Amino acid sequence: MHTHPLANWYRTHSETTLQGRYITLTHITSLLEKLPAKFNLKQIGVSVLNRPIHSLTIGNGNKKILMWSQMHGNESTTTKAVFDLLNLLIEPSEATEAILANCTLCIIPMLNPDGSHAYTRLNANNIDLNRDAQTLSQPESIVLKAVYDEFQPDYCFNLHGQRTMYSAGNTDKSSIISFLTPSQDADRTITSNRKKSMEIIIKMNEMLQKIIPNHIGRYDDGFNINCVGDTFQSLGTPTVLFEAGHFPNDYQRENTRELIFYAMLEAIQYISSTEITGTHTEAYFEIPENGKEYYDIILKNIKTDKDETFDLGIMYKEVLVNDKIHFEPYIEDKKILKKSFAHKIIDFQEANAQKYIFQSFSLQNDVMQFLRKFNKIDN
Repeated sequence: MHTHPLANWYRTHSETTLQGRYITLTHITSLLEKLPAKFNLKQIGVSVLNRPIHSLTIGNGNKKILMWSQMHGNESTTTKAVFDLLNLLIEPSEATEAILANCTLCIIPMLNPDGSHAYTRLNANNIDLNRDAQTLSQPESIVLKAVYDEFQPDYCFNLHGQRTMYSAGNTDKSSIISFLTPSQDADRTITSNRKKSMEIIIKMNEMLQKIIPNHIGRYDDGFNINCVGDTFQSLGTPTVLFEAGHFPNDYQRENTRELIFYAMLEAIQYISSTEITGTHTEAYFEIPENGKEYYDIILKNIKTDKDETFDLGIMYKEVLVNDKIHFEPYIEDKKILKKSFAHKIIDFQEANAQKYIFQSFSLQNDVMQFLRKFNKIDN
């Protein structure tokens, strides 16, 4: 396994003021305000609750890339990586000068500040902005479309996060990062736009496979014109969906954030240095499609007071309490789990767990008490 050439830079220059899962407008405002003038900070609109939405535009090149993060307010990993990228672009170097000479980047670091504050996927009107691309019923959706129309990008990066349940194929490898070139019609036609997106994804996958081999997934490309990626693809812009997933034991998504930073940089540098034709796309389909094979925890061989034996699949629900994300476990499945995988497995046939007998009538409460006592994860 290799490290990325920028690993040492990342350790000393990543944006350390942004940590954990709860990233709001309050956290990024001072960072935006201290950026050099060349980043062209602009308020481009307001949210439902009148919170400002900003864009940054940097570079003078004719290859235009539009990026937006936290369209879903509880998907904050890519926002952290965006600010890591901004820190890189601040520093003059041969690599950054080449990017800024060949590309113009327009970045919306937080499209849904209300959802980010509430730590919810939806905006303040309980609308999923990624299903509002056609109706444009929400102010945040209107802002994004207006930026798209004015900027007229050559490429779009749609930055998201994904749940811990995803696997890279039907394997025991968690899907740490996933990609997708969205469809632009119901037949999922492999158009020239999609081929260009595929070529970019192939380059990112080649780089990431050296760092996290077999942990890269590909999303299903079912068409939904109400999704922003599908809409922009249908309007003729090659669009890449980034999904930040679960690195082992990394519920705060700090390792994933670093990998997303490398992936974004790889994509931008490739666009900067290459005339992308989409000629070679076969390797895109070699990336395994995401499975849903993972639980956060599997409790194996549980025994109850009625002498039942079974397995429990446990998932965490992310809950905002006093400006901090808590991971609250709940029972997802009760059965013999032979094919599913977990980020942690506790086997009650082992000596340290044999003494626990669960009451059938209060199984949920008993399991939660056990997990709170013996399986507390850092918040």
